[in-house]
Amino acid sequence: MKNKVAVITGGNGTLGNAFVRCLAEAGARVFILGRNAEKSAQVVADFGAEGLSIEAIRCDVLDEGAVAGAVEEVMSKAGRVDVLVNAAGGNRPGATVGPNSSIFELGIDDFRQVNDLNLLGTVIPSIAFAKPMVAQGSGCIVNISSMAALLPISRVVGYSAAKAAVDNFTRWLAVELAAKYGEGIRVNAIAPGFFIAEQNRRLLLEEDGSLTARGHTIISQTPIKRFGKPEELMSTLLWLCDERSSFVNGIVVPVDGGFSAFCGV
Repeated sequence: MKNKVAVITGGNGTLGNAFVRCLAEAGARVFILGRNAEKSAQVVADFGAEGLSIEAIRCDVLDEGAVAGAVEEVMSKAGRVDVLVNAAGGNRPGATVGPNSSIFELGIDDFRQVNDLNLLGTVIPSIAFAKPMVAQGSGCIVNISSMAALLPISRVVGYSAAKAAVDNFTRWLAVELAAKYGEGIRVNAIAPGFFIAEQNRRLLLEEDGSLTARGHTIISQTPIKRFGKPEELMSTLLWLCDERSSFVNGIVVPVDGGFSAFCGV
């Protein structure tokens, strides 16, 4: 990744932060895109204290104008963009169906917002940053999917639907760009298994660190019998971004401790 330019949306999140570290330590010049300027500044400062130089651009990935502006800023500062990691995403309580509620109580506005954030929050940056990649004849887009896309997870109906759409879009865009603009631009995705992040911590862990009932269910379905560690995604990201992986295109790679391989028996 030396001398490569990488852009990461959602770089302020738990997994996004790991992707930032991964590419920066590998030698890339890294830009993070995020809505929260204060949080981005803290990420820049934290990595700077470790000797890693990260640049932050305030940007809402659902704002086409803001994303176009981010592309211009990256191009003016770095002259190119080699990697885009679409790590922005998340969920909302109203787009879930809990054990004490039903599908008939689903919040459609929340469902729409979750789909917008996860799907359009991938589509809009992909289109915007693919333009300079096409112009330079090379580039790598890595989307972030989920186990919820492969095997719909109870409760998270909005998130599952959105991530399934991300998988489909990943394959579609890989075919579209390769067919019309040549082999230099590739699009793939990583589907993480279960990792502890701020959004799901209280769902999976009790305050004392023990497993919740949902946490127990997940671990029982994960052959490795533990949650993932963010750093365990790094080698997969580097593999997908490496120019030596030039024949890897249009795939979704599970990094899940065997969750997607286990039928429960």
